[in-house]
Amino acid sequence: MDPNKSPSAPTPGWNPDEKSGMGQPAPPPYQDYPQYPNQQGFGPPQQGYPPMPQYGGAAPPAGVYVQQPYPPGQYQPPPGQYQPAPGQFQPAPGQYPPQASVTVQPTVFVSRGPLVNPVNDYLGYSIFTMLCCCLPLGIAALVYSISTRDANLQGNQEAAERNSNTARKLNHAALGIGMAILVLWIVYVAVVVSKIN
Repeated sequence: MDPNKSPSAPTPGWNPDEKSGMGQPAPPPYQDYPQYPNQQGFGPPQQGYPPMPQYGGAAPPAGVYVQQPYPPGQYQPPPGQYQPAPGQFQPAPGQYPPQASVTVQPTVFVSRGPLVNPVNDYLGYSIFTMLCCCLPLGIAALVYSISTRDANLQGNQEAAERNSNTARKLNHAALGIGMAILVLWIVYVAVVVSKIN
């Protein structure tokens, strides 16, 4: 198969450095806009901010920002918009009107420490009932025991007491089921042995 004849091959007179038309119109020509005052084009680029005009007094030290008033007669508040109450600060002509100040309070994160008197977590009891009595209830009791320990370390008294009570109830139920199974097993073995003899 000839690669020059494949459908994706460029046409023979194609130049990769030329932009393809692809059906797009050419951009419009440049037009001057007479309504804008700068007809000569842009001047040389400025480096940094323009020098700050001084309205009397010595220049501030370097690196210190000083808020300058408006030149006299330049700022006039709109009528009815700013009317200071009697006894309130009256700005001098050409000064800024008083601005509302906003105080930002720092965010304070309060974290509780571990409980001074931790709640019993019944961890040993849960491990015993899980291994020796009733595995499903022992696992559930172990989960609640660990949750109690976590709540004790986080200082959450209510969650610690709730999880501790649940772990204790599950442990008692697992121990009861385990003892019942043990008693039934002993009775079963005794009956079977007596029938054999």
